[in-house]
Amino acid sequence: MILYRQLSPIIILSGMAFFLLSGCTKDVKEENTNIPLRIRQPAHFPKPVYTFDNNPPRRTVYELGKRMFFDPILSLDQQVSCGTCHAASAAFADPRGSAVSTGIFGRKGLRNTPALANLIWYPHFNQDGGINHIEVQPVAPINDSLEMGVGIANAVSILQNHPEYPELFARAFDSDSVTAARILWAFAQFMGSLVSDNAPIDAYYRENKPLPDKAIRGKSIFDEYCAGCHTGVLQSDFSFKNNGLNMGSHDIGRAEITGESQDEGRFRVPSLRNVAYTAPYMHHGQLNTLKDVIEAYSSSIADHPNLDPGLPVGGFGFSSQQKEDLYQFLLQLSDHSFVNQSF
Repeated sequence: MILYRQLSPIIILSGMAFFLLSGCTKDVKEENTNIPLRIRQPAHFPKPVYTFDNNPPRRTVYELGKRMFFDPILSLDQQVSCGTCHAASAAFADPRGSAVSTGIFGRKGLRNTPALANLIWYPHFNQDGGINHIEVQPVAPINDSLEMGVGIANAVSILQNHPEYPELFARAFDSDSVTAARILWAFAQFMGSLVSDNAPIDAYYRENKPLPDKAIRGKSIFDEYCAGCHTGVLQSDFSFKNNGLNMGSHDIGRAEITGESQDEGRFRVPSLRNVAYTAPYMHHGQLNTLKDVIEAYSSSIADHPNLDPGLPVGGFGFSSQQKEDLYQFLLQLSDHSFVNQSF
C-alpha cells in the first residue's frame, strides 16, 4: 500500500488515527482469551521498531487483518484490495509487474508499488516517508483516490453493516463494534507478521553457510559500493537519498513531505530483501530487471544538486565481471520460502 498524493492531509489523518487508537483501548475486554500469536523476530535481526506493546498479537486479530487485506470491499469500486498490488507471489509487491500500480477504476498511480516484508523494523513508510507508524499506514491507500479511495470513515461503515465482519470483530476484540482503531490494529498484526528471514544471505549470517563463489565476489563489491545505504540484514538504513536515477521524473520525493529544497529527488532507501521478485525497480519502475539496475549504477548516475555524495556522476564503471558478480550476490537476498508460503 503506497501513498501517491501530497501528504499534509495524511499527516493530519495520522494524528486522527492515533486519537482513535487511544480512544478505543478501553472497549477491549481485559479478560480476552484469544489465542496469542507469535510474531517471529529472528535472532540475527536488530530490535524491531514496532513492539506490539499496545496491540498484543492474537490469532483472531491477525485473521481479521488478513481477511481485510485481501478483501476488495474496502475499495470504492470493490475491485481492488491491498493484495491486488501486494501479492505473496511477488514478495508482496505488484504481481502485474507494472511500473506504477493500478488502483480503482483502472487509475494509474504515480509511484512503483513497494514490497512488504519485515515492516515492524521500519521507522517510516512509503517512498517519501510520509507515514511513520505501521498502525497508521493503511489510512493512506484507503483514502487515496488513485488507490482504494473509499475513505477510512466509509470503511468503518461498510464493515459495520456487513453480514460477517461484526462477528469477526467480536471474536477479535470482544465487541462487534467496528472502529478505525480496530481496523488499523488488525492490519498491523497481519502486515507485521510478514517476516522474511530465510534467504541464502540469512543462512550466511546465521550459520556462516557459504555463498557461491561469484556471490562472494559480488558481496565484496556490494560492501564497497552499496552497503553504505543498503545496510545490514534488513538491506537498508532507511535514510532518504537522491541516487541520480530519477530519469526525467518531476517527482520531488521527500521534499513533498518536508518542503525543504535539499530533499528534492530524495527517496527512502528500499530494502533489497526479495529483490529478485519485485521488478520493476526504482520509485517510478523505470528499470525492468536487476541487470538494468546494476547497469544504471555503473553508467547512468546523473548530476543533481542533492545527489548523494557517495555516488559518482556518471556511475561506478563496473566491469562485465563485476556486474555479473553483483547480480549473483543480489540473488542471494531473496527468500524463496517467503513467496511460496500460504498466507
